[in-house]
Amino acid sequence: MRIPEQLRDIADELISLVLAAPCSGCGAVGTVLCASCRSALEPAPVEVTTPGGLGVRAALSYEGVAARCIRRLKGDGETMLVRPLGDALRAVAEPHLRGALAVPVPTSRRSFRRRGYRVPELLLRRAGATPLRALRAIGPHVDQRGLGVAERAANVRHRMRARGAGDGRAVVVVDDVVTTGATLDEAARALRAAGYDVRCGIALAATPRHSIP
Repeated sequence: MRIPEQLRDIADELISLVLAAPCSGCGAVGTVLCASCRSALEPAPVEVTTPGGLGVRAALSYEGVAARCIRRLKGDGETMLVRPLGDALRAVAEPHLRGALAVPVPTSRRSFRRRGYRVPELLLRRAGATPLRALRAIGPHVDQRGLGVAERAANVRHRMRARGAGDGRAVVVVDDVVTTGATLDEAARALRAAGYDVRCGIALAATPRHSIP
């Protein structure tokens, strides 16, 4: 069967794009993610506890290849990275989502307008879970980057509200990166206030304790 000329042209353009693309993890030319960097995204679970006492399990440490790939997804629109990153999240999400719903931390309107997608929701869908939008962000807040531990907590305090009553339903709070844990604590507070049973938090990555990006 002959391939239509138009489809051949599109295929040629896609191949040229891939061959010209640098690896998101190391910058090597000719692949969007080289084999070495792909292996660096294999789950290596990290356990952290937020200041509010919420246990959080993250799939990766936010450093090196993982940090660069997450920044590319969040800042540069490289949504092809959802596949390997979502697969990493799946490893820590599945055990905790048996009998519980996945509630992503809400994305601000400004971030959604800039990206056109909600990162935690994309990752959850790739991980095989259906996100429950049980939270919404309220009021303005300063970008968390550059803020210290106390400043981050104050910045998000009472900035989330649950949508409707929880009626005792079990939920797991999900974020892409956990730094100090302030955002997850605020999400858990809002959900519990509405009657949800918050079991724990899960995240794609956790920053080393000494590093606040």
